[in-house]
Amino acid sequence: MTITELRNKRAKLWNTMEGFLDTHRNSMGVLSAEDDNTYSNMERDLDSLTNEIKRMERREAIETELNKPVNQPLTSAPSGAEMPKSGRASNEYKEDFDRHLRGKVLVHNVLSEGTDADGGYLVPEDFERDIVTALEEENVIRSLAKVITTQHERKIPVATGHSTAQWTAENAAYTESNPTFGQKQIDAFKLTDLCRVSVELLQDSAFDIEDYLMKEFARAFGIAEEQAFCVGTGVNQPTGIFTANGGQVGVTAASSTAITADELISLVYSLKSPYRRNAKFLLNDATISIIRKLKDGNGAYLWQPSVQAGQPDRLLGYEIYTSPYVPTVAAGALAIAFGDFKNYWIGDRAGRTVQRLNELYATNGQIGYVSTERVDGKVILPEGIKLFKMKP
Repeated sequence: MTITELRNKRAKLWNTMEGFLDTHRNSMGVLSAEDDNTYSNMERDLDSLTNEIKRMERREAIETELNKPVNQPLTSAPSGAEMPKSGRASNEYKEDFDRHLRGKVLVHNVLSEGTDADGGYLVPEDFERDIVTALEEENVIRSLAKVITTQHERKIPVATGHSTAQWTAENAAYTESNPTFGQKQIDAFKLTDLCRVSVELLQDSAFDIEDYLMKEFARAFGIAEEQAFCVGTGVNQPTGIFTANGGQVGVTAASSTAITADELISLVYSLKSPYRRNAKFLLNDATISIIRKLKDGNGAYLWQPSVQAGQPDRLLGYEIYTSPYVPTVAAGALAIAFGDFKNYWIGDRAGRTVQRLNELYATNGQIGYVSTERVDGKVILPEGIKLFKMKP
């Protein structure tokens, strides 16, 4: 079955589920135990189709990448020699870095040491670019937020009060108005990962140690970052969106376990109009399962499945993104964020490092590798991200 057929099948199943709810609710507006079980089975089928669609989309992306030509035919005479690259982008740097990972003697002696107190070499530019790309694939919030590169602590001025215009009579004195400013600071908290590789595997020249470490560190960093970007305390880690110092509470639910359609509509309009232009929902998969059955005042279901490749599902017409680290529905929980997530800034301190540990695991026949990055994240304009709070 093709991916298009699966999408159409999922859309038809969703329409069937909508009709089932419309025709099987009793006089109290709820389903019988038998009908609820039937609907739950349809929900599981819908989730299975969704997961299969995502799996096929990933497979198509991989096949497309693998089918790209590895080189291009010459169509004209060479115009000149390639300009040599310098610094961490040079071939000499990449060669020495690979030899460093394998414990071999450096040939060019051009590696740059990181400034971190624990030592280690700065990774080549291509390696770091691959890590950042992989982080975006593992990390939903990175793909939505504003990402900047810093060399030191970054202080960001924020207007906390604006000037006010006054109607003034002719020849009358002007009324003074003083705007006020605050300041937020992007720091650089240390995130590390340590993994081990057997000596025998390193001695195998066919083993791409650089690619393996890039993917392993990217996966670990992506998970740790996303959790901090959601619920981080701000102490030795970034400040999360779903915290008291994150977004602003836009709506507080009347229940600690249930969400209504009217409350979600109120959440949308608690956000100022300029922010709504690029607004998105961010929530947990478990919360989506609760709101799938909700309708707006016109009888239309709030949740709409995507029928196009690469497009997210929608809620009240806005894109939905999910993260397992968003709090689930519970008393007092901040369960949903709605806003323009460019108001969440992520600061990457330039230069990730990789350090080789020769002796620590020698008795196990292994070599250790420690990767370090420095990163911070926080909401710069809280009014640009509204939170849905469950009743305490």
